[in-house]
Amino acid sequence: MSDVADNLNNWNDRADVHANGGYGDLTQFAKDKNAITTTVKRDLDVLRPFLTHNSVENKRLLHLQCHIGDDTLSWARLGAKDVYGLDFSPAALKYARKLAQEANTSITYVEGDARYAAEAIPEKLGQFDIIVTSAGTITWLPELKSWAESIAQLLAPGGIFMIRDNHPLLFALDNAGLEIKLDYFSGTEITYESDASYTPNSNGKIKHQTNHNWAHDFAEIINSLIAAGLTIKNIGEHKISDWKSLPSLIYDKSQEGWVLPADSPQIPLTFSVVAQKL
Repeated sequence: MSDVADNLNNWNDRADVHANGGYGDLTQFAKDKNAITTTVKRDLDVLRPFLTHNSVENKRLLHLQCHIGDDTLSWARLGAKDVYGLDFSPAALKYARKLAQEANTSITYVEGDARYAAEAIPEKLGQFDIIVTSAGTITWLPELKSWAESIAQLLAPGGIFMIRDNHPLLFALDNAGLEIKLDYFSGTEITYESDASYTPNSNGKIKHQTNHNWAHDFAEIINSLIAAGLTIKNIGEHKISDWKSLPSLIYDKSQEGWVLPADSPQIPLTFSVVAQKL
């Protein structure tokens, strides 16, 4: 079985866990038309300076690696139109479609590998005003060349791409502390065996335990987008994480995210890049 197939089986299991309590009460989330995920609020903060009237309203939007669709639904609620979500997990997409239906919101979901998104939705080449991906994405992709090329092919002229994700430095750190344990540079792969996901009370619920992550250093991320013909508009490094990506992180209620203790040396926990197709 290939590494990507291992990850697919693992994420099908995760989708079941996340949709059935792991992500909280999704039925209530569907009912509350004003509910927006914290992830999307942070993404919008990154995107806003590059949007007309600081809004995604009436923008054609694609969400890559959309998982069970709570973030995708949030983009639609913020006014994006002709919203698409793409993910490689059929189990995740089943829940995403159910969530959109319960929220009475039109979203098109497509099964596909984010590296080959342009092949999955060829009818949308050059048509998206905004493409977003965030909070645990590219570490699941073996390479970024095809990924960046697909993004460039799907963006409309003037369109904006935004990624916000774990900082590449975190891949190299020992999970037990702020010590370098693995190679930082691209090409490093690590295989995990775990019967749990990152959500609470998930121990023992993941049947397909083998999963693989790949390191992508900052140079690879930036240069893959440049090589695909995109223009870098902004690079950000942030002190907050969407989940407890290191054991030493503490939850900051005011920011709705995970941070290093104030008396700890501070490193970036996430990064963001905004790029444009000119």
